[in-house]
Amino acid sequence: MPATAPPVSLTLPPLDRQLSPFTGLTREHWCAYADYLLRSAHRHATDDHANLHLPGASSANGPRSDSLEAFARTFLLASFRMAGDPEGTGWIADWYARGLDAGTNPANPDRWPTPGELGQAKVEAASLAVGLGLTRELLWDKLPQRVQEQLIAWFETVIGEEYPPINWVWFQIVVETFLASVGGRYSDQDIDAGLAIHDSLYRSHGWFADGPERAYDHYVGWAFQVYPQLWELMAPGDPRVKARAKLDGDRLADFLDDAVHLVGANGAPLIQGRSLIYRFAAAAPFWTGELSGHTRLSPGVTRRAASGILDYFIRQGAMTHDGLLSIGWHGEFPGMKQSYSGAGSPYWAAKGMLGLALPADHRVWTAVEEPLPVEAGDTRRLIAVPGWQVDGTVADGMVRIRNHGTDHANAGVKVADSPLYARLGYSTHTFPDLEPESLDNAVVLVDSAGHITHRTGFEYLGQQDLGGVLAGASRSTVNWIAVDPDAGPDHGSGASGTATAGPEVTVVSLTRGAVELRLCRVRGTDPAQEAKLRIGGWPVDASSGMASAVRPVPGFGTRLGDAGTWHRDAPHPMGESLAIPWIGTSGAANDGDYAAVVILAGEGSADGAAGVRFVDSDSDIGARFEFPDGITANVAAVLEVLSR
Repeated sequence: MPATAPPVSLTLPPLDRQLSPFTGLTREHWCAYADYLLRSAHRHATDDHANLHLPGASSANGPRSDSLEAFARTFLLASFRMAGDPEGTGWIADWYARGLDAGTNPANPDRWPTPGELGQAKVEAASLAVGLGLTRELLWDKLPQRVQEQLIAWFETVIGEEYPPINWVWFQIVVETFLASVGGRYSDQDIDAGLAIHDSLYRSHGWFADGPERAYDHYVGWAFQVYPQLWELMAPGDPRVKARAKLDGDRLADFLDDAVHLVGANGAPLIQGRSLIYRFAAAAPFWTGELSGHTRLSPGVTRRAASGILDYFIRQGAMTHDGLLSIGWHGEFPGMKQSYSGAGSPYWAAKGMLGLALPADHRVWTAVEEPLPVEAGDTRRLIAVPGWQVDGTVADGMVRIRNHGTDHANAGVKVADSPLYARLGYSTHTFPDLEPESLDNAVVLVDSAGHITHRTGFEYLGQQDLGGVLAGASRSTVNWIAVDPDAGPDHGSGASGTATAGPEVTVVSLTRGAVELRLCRVRGTDPAQEAKLRIGGWPVDASSGMASAVRPVPGFGTRLGDAGTWHRDAPHPMGESLAIPWIGTSGAANDGDYAAVVILAGEGSADGAAGVRFVDSDSDIGARFEFPDGITANVAAVLEVLSR
């Protein structure tokens, strides 16, 4: 292990509230943060710079993989800095040139494992190839021929290798594209096969699934939308690039139209999906829109979104006291570690600094920041592919989604719920309860032993805008899952196990702003199971300044006679304790209809969300539900969905 060098200091320029009225951040701030991250990580490098042995967790792939990962991911950040400021970054090029030599030197006992030897090296090879492609004149062209040949031989071990049919196909595409550009061997068959898989995962309106399941998350942005545009920069003359340019560009622009509605006024991206330890990588697709010219967002909104995301994580302690990125969301939280996570893994946050590849005089750096959609007014948006209905409220700057289409599984599958995919709701201000069995945004049955049902494998019934009120629905035969202790590694899907079927549960969410009317129909209950119904609200920390509430709806169907708040006094990724309100049946649930009002709002706006009621009817059929601002929704139309 290397001896750790003395700490480095972070020096920031003054905030610029004229150019950046929302965040105060300018390109100079971004450069300062990038250089601080690089110099801090370099303190843990070996003398030859090839391996960065960062302190902290180890992945299942072992230390050789982890140290390569740290080099490759910081190199990606370094390449963005060099590309956007070639005159002022010679120190970066010199530092990484040494590591590229030592890491690929076959005679070096601490050389990197090749992609042909280690699966994770396939991932890191892509960061190296992209970085070298973006800085070819600054770095590659100045490397000795011996080092170039070493790198080519190292990269060539990807040829003919198998890659999972998910976002990984891009790792092979960009490496072999780089090889083609520098006279190495490559396979058109590999590239064409990867592009075919990429297209097979496209679902419409800019959205990809990360594999054959309903896996919708940040990989849509930081992988499926970013790599096609980087590929175009690496090989602009490739006939495939030219043939796909408009297709890939239009997909990116469509995605960004949705993505900008998923950033809160606090700067947080939607807290949903796996690999959240990459944090401000969520800014990558916004920069990519400007880098490629394929965006309908103004440059002021683009920088507001990206700078807001970076600023959120910096303010919340994502960098440790010695300038490293930890595994976690705010600060370090080991519970977010997945099997493939090591101390170098969080540095894929580098993707979120892609804007540094754009020069200082680019319009995205010179335009004045403009408000995000949720800062300009309340937002309502249906995103059909993942089955999300989006409600943003300007009063508290919060974005919420209600989820009836995403579970990282397919219809009919019987596995445990993945906490980061299968909940009924996610937001920019709350972190999901990471326990698979949870009342977090739930409609569940609880058996006499306290075990909770899972909804994964549900049928997505669709969504609709009912004149300013959004509706989404799903149905499933819920299951109790006895998880197999030998279940495979956590790559996003819920854990497998033995399933015991419960009743059929249909859920409809009617939403407007902070308020959801959650309607539930239960069919096929088994008295022998003695299972109680629970409708759970949003998970909040006591110090969050947010109000989470679940309230019964008098006069609607079967009454709910029990209520409470579930507590866990233990650290979680955004605080030190967690509370989830709930209501439910006092005894075993029967077949019938149930309803609750579920609220998540900032403390200052929670009272305004309280005035909800049914109007104009003495019965459920034909009832109209009135939201706090007086807008009503016809519940009869929703009951038709419940009756299908």
